[in-house]
Amino acid sequence: MLAEATLQLTDSGSDSPRLDADVLLMHVLKIDRVRLLSHPEMTITEEQRKAFTELVERRKKGEPVSYITAHKEFWSLPFKVTKDVLIPRPETECLIEEVLRFYPSPSGSLRICDIGTGSGIIAIVLAKELPSVRIVATDNSEGALLVASENAFSHGVGERIEFFKTDILAGISGDFDIICSNPPYISEEEYLLLPEGIRHFEPRDALVAEEGGLAVHRKIIAEGACRLKPGGRIFIEIDERQKDAVISLFEDQGKYCDIDCRRDYGGMYRVISARRA
Repeated sequence: MLAEATLQLTDSGSDSPRLDADVLLMHVLKIDRVRLLSHPEMTITEEQRKAFTELVERRKKGEPVSYITAHKEFWSLPFKVTKDVLIPRPETECLIEEVLRFYPSPSGSLRICDIGTGSGIIAIVLAKELPSVRIVATDNSEGALLVASENAFSHGVGERIEFFKTDILAGISGDFDIICSNPPYISEEEYLLLPEGIRHFEPRDALVAEEGGLAVHRKIIAEGACRLKPGGRIFIEIDERQKDAVISLFEDQGKYCDIDCRRDYGGMYRVISARRA
């Protein structure tokens, strides 16, 4: 079954056909990889075969495996994902690492805002890693907030995260010690060049921004200048080609200092942070 599915997925253009087949079969059989690899003689029922075939057909049409299984691992934790949210990318772990680098063991109770929370991965991981913090997570998608809330409670941090449907920080009261965000930062032109699996299935609004991909960065940085506590820090994910432009957005506000750039593990600039003067 796996060999046949791998051939089909190869022909349909998957860049990881055997991995896709493995993950889909594990999902159908409700087993882990160890079980899959250690019991190749396992008998498959006709019902399981049919279910697996249906999932393979969905993948052949380009639907991402994470949407088919409704699951994606991030920070070694399982998260529910639906088509209302962007599929978590490992590069975003660099943003969390940067927050923890600047605030390894914060004293007192920090207040954090996660803008454009999506599936809630940033807010939830920070809540688990920093047990004393309180977090506000915003998004303008009702569907995304439902997924994020479900993920938060499944990880036992739902009581410490408040979810709000709003644009950036509109209507949110109070100031923050930390603001973080993985905003949409792909330009209209770049979006047309993305793989079909992304364009046809992932939410466009979570990917594309006006002004060459910088519109949301501009809003977050401007509002952050007013909503960060003195000495507070903002962390924002970028495309490497936007590094200089985003630094300029911080500098133009005249309220930020100590600007820091972090590369991801592929060597690309991925996170920029700055301190409220």
